[in-house]
Amino acid sequence: MPGTGEAPAGAPGSSTPAPGSTSRCWCIGPGLRIPTGPGERWRSNLVASPGRSGCSIASTPPSCADRRGPPGTRVGGLGRLDALDLSLSLSRTEEAERLAAGHRQLLALRLALGGKLDGRSDQLGPPVCVLFEGWDAAGKGGVIKRLVAPLDPRHVRVAQFSAPSHDEKRHHFLWRFYPSLPGWGGMAVLDRSWYGRVLVERVEGLATLDQWDRAYDEIVQFERSLCLEGMILIKFWLHISEGEQLARFRRREQDPLKRWKLTDEDWRNRDQRAAYERAVEDMLERTDHELARWRPVEAESKRYARVKVLETVVGEIETGMRERGFEPPPLAHGRTP
Repeated sequence: MPGTGEAPAGAPGSSTPAPGSTSRCWCIGPGLRIPTGPGERWRSNLVASPGRSGCSIASTPPSCADRRGPPGTRVGGLGRLDALDLSLSLSRTEEAERLAAGHRQLLALRLALGGKLDGRSDQLGPPVCVLFEGWDAAGKGGVIKRLVAPLDPRHVRVAQFSAPSHDEKRHHFLWRFYPSLPGWGGMAVLDRSWYGRVLVERVEGLATLDQWDRAYDEIVQFERSLCLEGMILIKFWLHISEGEQLARFRRREQDPLKRWKLTDEDWRNRDQRAAYERAVEDMLERTDHELARWRPVEAESKRYARVKVLETVVGEIETGMRERGFEPPPLAHGRTP
């Protein structure tokens, strides 16, 4: 109340709900609020939402649609990686046109989530975390570069993870990732992630059988807890063939400006491709859940992969906003308010 430092009930910045209100808000700062409390039905609706099926993305053109089935599905008796059509590609012109359209959509969504658009400055949107895994030389860096291109550097955090340090190994394997996770109104992009436990640490024997086997459930529970607190978590696996990977390795080897990207570890990992394929298939099957589906990307064509990732992120953010009670801004669809 006036004179007490407390805003009137229901007013922007107030932590007290207005009379008859069905929801409560945490006050983040002057005029910035995030939804919380039992009145927010989105948590119970999230799991049952049709948008969680992972079968289609409304804003993604059919050529980039996700064709996966339910968790653990083997399409035609094959693993998910075998079901991907690596011949998919785009022309340079089509890539440029669709990236431009997608960038405008993503920028509008990002500003809305951060309370930076007119008419939305009183409320922060849900946090967005985009996670990338994939083969060495699959194009993760290039995809991330195009994804964040339209965003102000202050509005997105890109975090890259490699082998854990000596101190990080003293903690639970998920501990080191917490500081990079976004809060309400924030966005983070992770270049590799906690899935190293069930990929490289499994294949290279850096984790025991018991450690990496129980990690699947630990990861799913970890991700579910983040999503149930509001996070929009989008997970990509960038897939290329063994032959394409070798060709990219050779090109890096011959280019002095890209040679630094190629390491002895990359060649060693390539020699264990079969073991990694088994680990990837297990990861896709055992950590795909209704709150954070895996999005395999056909990355043989870098142009196709960049467009598919951008359009998928836009579609997932729009779906996630609606599920959490936030209507995406008209600007995200190329319209003016």
